[in-house]
Amino acid sequence: MKIDNSHILTINGGSSSIKFALYQANKSLKKIFNGSVDRIGLLGTNLSFSDSDGKQKDSLILESSDTRSAANFLIDWLKGKIDFSSIKGIGHRVVFGMKHSEPELITKELLDELHRISPYDTDHLPAEIELIEAMHQRYPKIPQIACYDTTFHHTMPRVAKILPIPRRFEALGIRRYGFHGLSYSYLIEELANVAGEKESKEHVILAHLGNGASLAAVRNGKSIDTSMGFTPAGGLTMGTRPGDLDPGVAWYMMKSENLTPKQFNQIINHESGLLGISETSSDMQDLLAKENDDIRAAEAVALFCYQAKKWIGGFAAALGGLDTLVFAGGIGEKSPIIRSRICEGLGFLGIDLEEKRNVANAPVISKDTGQVVVRVIHTDEEYMIARTVCRVLNIDFSNTMSTGKNNEQK
Repeated sequence: MKIDNSHILTINGGSSSIKFALYQANKSLKKIFNGSVDRIGLLGTNLSFSDSDGKQKDSLILESSDTRSAANFLIDWLKGKIDFSSIKGIGHRVVFGMKHSEPELITKELLDELHRISPYDTDHLPAEIELIEAMHQRYPKIPQIACYDTTFHHTMPRVAKILPIPRRFEALGIRRYGFHGLSYSYLIEELANVAGEKESKEHVILAHLGNGASLAAVRNGKSIDTSMGFTPAGGLTMGTRPGDLDPGVAWYMMKSENLTPKQFNQIINHESGLLGISETSSDMQDLLAKENDDIRAAEAVALFCYQAKKWIGGFAAALGGLDTLVFAGGIGEKSPIIRSRICEGLGFLGIDLEEKRNVANAPVISKDTGQVVVRVIHTDEEYMIARTVCRVLNIDFSNTMSTGKNNEQK
C-alpha cells in the first residue's frame, strides 16, 4: 500500500553507498522508514530498509552497481512505497560546500558549481551530483535542497581556517572547512533539548566517532574549531583515513612508489587509518576483539584513543575551558571501552567517568561530582537534513526536535 500525505525525502550519498529516509511532514516530522543501498561499484550491491521501529523489513540484490543505476533502482523502489506527488522536497547531504555557507535550493547554476569543485572531493561529490541529477531527471518539479556538511563550521574564526601554505592557494579555495556539520548541528540542538540552552551555550566538545571520525570545539552554540580540515581525510585517525599527516610522508610515499595522484588518493582514503595500521580491519569492534592476540590491532586502537585524547585537550585549551563532552557516532555511542580509554587521564580537565553508567551507554556517563558533564547522544544526520529542507522551504516545524529520548531518531 502506498503512503500518502506530505513527505520529505532525504538522500545521504557516499562513494559506495546511499542512505535514505522518508519523513511524514504533518505538524511534526515523523520517520516512516529509512534504509541504504550498499556496496555500490562492488559485487553484492543490495538495498535494505527498516521501518520506524528500526526493524529490518527487506533486502534486495541489485544487478547493476554504478551510482546512476543504483539511484534509478532506488527511485523505482520508492515509487512502490510512496506517491511521489506527496514529496514536498528532497534533501541531499552535500559533503563539500566550499564558499556556500547556507543550505539552498539546487539550481542549474549551483549544479554547475558543484561539478566545477568536484575535483576537490572525488570521494563524495561526483556520486552526490549523480544522485541529484537522477532525481531531477525523473522528478524535475520536486524541489531539491543542498544541505552542506561544511555549513556548521563557517563560524570558525579565520585563524582556525587558514593553512600555512603560500597565500595564492587560498584564492583557489584551499583552507580548512571542517565536516560532519549535519551531525554537529543535530547534536548541539539536541544538547539544548536534553540539558537546556545554558549547557549548549557553554564550552562544549562534540566527538563524532565512527568509521569517519572528527571532533568539534563549540562555544555559544557555534563552531570555533574542528579536527577535519580541507578534506574529510584530515584530523583524527579514522577507519581507512590517516588523519593529519606530515607532508614529508606524503612526498616520500609518492616518490618511493612512483604513485599517481589517483593511487595516492586511494591509499589515503581507503587503505590507511585503522585498516592500514592493523592490516586486518577498519572496524573498531573487530580490532577490540583481536587486540589481546594481535599487536597490530592493539596499536590501531591505542593510536585512535591517544589521538582523540589529544584533540580533546587541545580543544579545551582553544575554548578556554570545558563544561560538556558529547560522544556520538557508531563508536562514540556504542563502545564504552573506547570512551573510557579516551577519557582516562583527563581528570585534570574535570573529566571523571562513572563506569557503571558508561558500560550501560547511559545518556550521562560522568560522575555527579565531576566538573565536566560527559554525555552520549545518538546523532541523526538524516533527520537534520529533513529539518533543514523544512527550513529552506519555509515549512514551520519548530516543535520537531526530540525531547531527549531520541524516540523517533533510532
